[in-house]
Amino acid sequence: MTLSTQFLTMLAMIGMGSLFGASLDTYNRFLQRHKRKTWIIFINDILFWVYQGLSVFYVLFSVNQGELRFYIFIALLCGFAAYQSLIKRLYLKILDWVISLAVASYRLSVKIVFTLIYRPLRFLTMAIVSLLLLAGKGIWSLLKTILAILLWILRVAGKPFEMLLSYFWKLLPKKIKKTVERLYNRLAGFTDHLKNYTVKLIDRIKKIKK
Repeated sequence: MTLSTQFLTMLAMIGMGSLFGASLDTYNRFLQRHKRKTWIIFINDILFWVYQGLSVFYVLFSVNQGELRFYIFIALLCGFAAYQSLIKRLYLKILDWVISLAVASYRLSVKIVFTLIYRPLRFLTMAIVSLLLLAGKGIWSLLKTILAILLWILRVAGKPFEMLLSYFWKLLPKKIKKTVERLYNRLAGFTDHLKNYTVKLIDRIKKIKK
């Protein structure tokens, strides 16, 4: 290993030590150990240390092909100590400011979306539904009126035909009247039977669904 490689390795490890200190403070800031369960803290700690170890090894491998030396651990400790004594307070203030800014931005975004999108859409939806219901009631009332008028016209127009039919019915022989009455009674009985069968079938289907 050349001197330039050793020098770069020391600088990289000092930087990784400082970065580890910042990562540890960030991790503890977001984890909030007093609010988490023990097993969640345990799993997160394992993942954090594995990630930090892999990061250090990746940087070391990029600088000197992964060769370990005793001074590498000293450089990591020096970087961590430099962070703790020189950068920690400033970094924590910046971290709190960034978190506060992110939370404020999120709340502002929620308010903007609620005020400019959700409320207008809700008002528009309610207005459309109200108009549709009002239009539906108006159309239904109009249809009922038209249907009542048509029924009245049919009754008035059907009176002469009813009188003619009753007149022809009186003129028919008794045998034909009896035959027609028998057909009518059979048809009525068949209709009642079909209705009862349909009701029973619907009841069975309901029992099966339950």
